Amino acid sequence: MTLLAERKPATTTGGSPLRPEFLRGFAPLAGAAILLTLLVALAVPADSWQGGWAETRDRTHAAAVLLGIPLALAAGCWQGGRERRRGTGDLLETAVRGVLPRFLAPAVPVALWVAVGQLAAAGCVLLATWYCATGDSPYPAVPLADSLLLGSAALAGHAVGRAVRWRLAAPLLATGAYAVLGFLSYDRTEAYARLSPLIDTSVTRVTVWWQPWVSVVWVGGLALAAVLALTARRRATALVPLACATAAAVALVQADGLTRPNPVAQRQVCDTTTTPQVCVNERYERLLPQITEALSGLTGRVEGVDNLPVRFEDHPGRPRAGEVELPGVTPLGWSVVRGKLADPRQYAWEAGMALLSRIECDDTDPVVDRTDAAVEHYLAPSPVEKHFDELDARGDEAHRAELKARKRARARLPAMAEDERRAWLSEYFRTAADCDPQGVPAL
Repeated sequence: MTLLAERKPATTTGGSPLRPEFLRGFAPLAGAAILLTLLVALAVPADSWQGGWAETRDRTHAAAVLLGIPLALAAGCWQGGRERRRGTGDLLETAVRGVLPRFLAPAVPVALWVAVGQLAAAGCVLLATWYCATGDSPYPAVPLADSLLLGSAALAGHAVGRAVRWRLAAPLLATGAYAVLGFLSYDRTEAYARLSPLIDTSVTRVTVWWQPWVSVVWVGGLALAAVLALTARRRATALVPLACATAAAVALVQADGLTRPNPVAQRQVCDTTTTPQVCVNERYERLLPQITEALSGLTGRVEGVDNLPVRFEDHPGRPRAGEVELPGVTPLGWSVVRGKLADPRQYAWEAGMALLSRIECDDTDPVVDRTDAAVEHYLAPSPVEKHFDELDARGDEAHRAELKARKRARARLPAMAEDERRAWLSEYFRTAADCDPQGVPAL
């Protein structure tokens, strides 16, 4: 009785091989490696995605595919060769369990931990964008599909590790996968590029709803086919997932299009209380109060002035009649950093320069240039204006004379009566796009 009581716990423990594999050993380390790798890769250029949901989606997806999949393959491959490195492969062959259960016991925990590591990294990135999001909404389907891709890659890597008796198989498999994924993503015009899970969406386009899941079937089908071909009693069963993967590949290659315009990116939200009105792309609607505030000095100075554009617009392509292009808020990390305008004064100056259409003229009269500079100074002076004034002040006589003339022209507009200044600016903006100096009012 005593011997039976002592042997009973050993029987219970032996019936759950996944638990020790899942809680200890290499599997948690593989998940941690995926998590840290993705976080480090995304943290370095954080300014370029933090605050924009589409930017966050694209950067997270690119990191998961180009870095996560090769690492998952390498982790699975290294785990697959564990018994051979330990010299316990022959011992396991005598075990009661079949080949497939013996394969899944060490492979599934690695696949799950790799998927969890990717989801944890994606969760951290989404939280980093959440507090400073500028509009739009999250895209949760993308990280969910990516986690399945990485789990499938880990299973495929485990099959390679079981089949290939070479210690360098894991790093070489990761290197080869990175090269193949990069090659598939290099030339988007070729049909084979659609086989890559990494689809070039850009911030104004999104993938069709089924693309991520068909990519999972494509990659996961190949992985499952490799597992069954290595472990199943009837190797022909591997043809079923292989057929599913082939069908998914055909669907990806022959689809009319894997992306569509982002409906949010086609719309604008406007502040109609100013002249010109201020409109931003709906993806950045939460920036509208900041932009309106940054341009408040400019719009206040042209209040009541005629011949102005109706609005500042922020839609793709050239401005339509009666509109002028709003200074760009993208790419993130320049004008906008973590949901905030980096330099409101610079942004206002760029908006003021957009109203001065004569910047497209090849050659202009010096007097007109001086007038344009005076209007620019009145609406929203350049942040570097003082620097150039100091350079001219230290220059030769011609530069000092030009500086004196510029300052004299600048002083004219603030010195005018309000009605006179409004009438002068109305006449000025009527000729703001003319390259011919005739008719342009002077200061």
